[in-house]
Amino acid sequence: MGDLAKIFKAYDVRGVVPDEFDEETAEAVGAAFAEVTGAGTAVVAHDMRASSVPLAEAFARGVISRGADVIQAGLGSTDLLYYASGSLALPGVMFTASHNPAQYNGMKMCRAGAVPISGDTGLAEIRDRAAELLKSGVGGEGGGTVSGRDLLRGYADHLRTLVDLSGIRPLKVVVDAGNGMGGHTVPVVFEGLPLETTELYFELDGSFPNHEANPIEPENLRDLQKAVLDVGADIGLAFDGDADRCWVVDERGESVSPSTITALVAVRELVKHPGAAVIHNLITSRSVPEIVAEHGGRPIRTRVGHSFIKAEMAGTGAVFGGEHSAHYYFRDFWYADSGMLAALHVLAALGGQDRPLSDILADYARYAASGEINSTVADQVEATARVRELFAGRDGVTFDELDGMTVSGPGWWFNLRPSNTEPLLRLNAEAADEIQMAAIRDEVLAVVRS
Repeated sequence: MGDLAKIFKAYDVRGVVPDEFDEETAEAVGAAFAEVTGAGTAVVAHDMRASSVPLAEAFARGVISRGADVIQAGLGSTDLLYYASGSLALPGVMFTASHNPAQYNGMKMCRAGAVPISGDTGLAEIRDRAAELLKSGVGGEGGGTVSGRDLLRGYADHLRTLVDLSGIRPLKVVVDAGNGMGGHTVPVVFEGLPLETTELYFELDGSFPNHEANPIEPENLRDLQKAVLDVGADIGLAFDGDADRCWVVDERGESVSPSTITALVAVRELVKHPGAAVIHNLITSRSVPEIVAEHGGRPIRTRVGHSFIKAEMAGTGAVFGGEHSAHYYFRDFWYADSGMLAALHVLAALGGQDRPLSDILADYARYAASGEINSTVADQVEATARVRELFAGRDGVTFDELDGMTVSGPGWWFNLRPSNTEPLLRLNAEAADEIQMAAIRDEVLAVVRS
């Protein structure tokens, strides 16, 4: 039994197995989940980690102890779990630690319709109730049942209804699944499409023997970039461990910013839904709101994090939302994120014309960005205050504290925000050109790391 305060994060549950997160804890959380959500039935899916099946089974025991039923969807990506929750109108839980190393596992929870459960919308209540049950014993009268259901084909068919891939030209595609759940879902979703697919690391292996399943880190893209060049592919796609994020590499082997993909998909969605709102988080490139407005859409800025994005989308009826971390959210997918759905949009855009991907995407990339840079900092507040003091007296500089600290000046901006889970400050900087961006980036890092 671990410390629940340590493993319950702002948006999900995550910890080292078994030291911080074990089957006893999972069972207590299952019972608490059933009580807090009032679930008559819950749907559960899991990734390929060695600990995922026993944890999912323990969670199910907790749910049925409260007289509720469980549908075990088995192996799946996180967006498959969202499909299950949305299409079946049931609360659900995905067992995964996403891109974290092999010794970790966790849970992503949602209410019926894939509505996220975060710290202020029920996750803290589930944590507190589970803590009580760990002390008293789960108990319960039981009576619930567990049944299995294969939802992979339904998931794939549903995604294919949301993107028109008819008539696309044949494409050479390299996909790096990172030994994660993309290796399970990609073959079924791509089936029948005019795609010649080169598969990298499709074997499901939660020990991640080839590289971490975290495409936001450049070193984890190197094999994909090399393969794209080696086979002369039109595009490369990399998925994270639970395949809810997708990273794109163009035909030159160059990594593509998720902000560029956000702008591309936003324009495609605005063609179908003229004048709609599009959500972007505050560290997405400024090109995104500019392009959305130019295409008649209504850009809305929000904090970083899926619960904030989804809540804002639901409140505004936004058709699409994108984050710098390669999470993409769709109104037509229960406001949930799907890396696979974003990938299909890019494939449709590429396959619908003869230009190479780099040429197409050049229309959506306007500024030079640093990407997210992490610095280990003992006192995040003090370091942020020193950066504020450095920039406070400069002409034309403004400050915004929607999420961390965003500092904007003539032709540039940067955001400095603390990690929710680690002693880190995260820096994102953007400017009109590479020289100006590098100067701002290095000036901030020098203060943060001093």
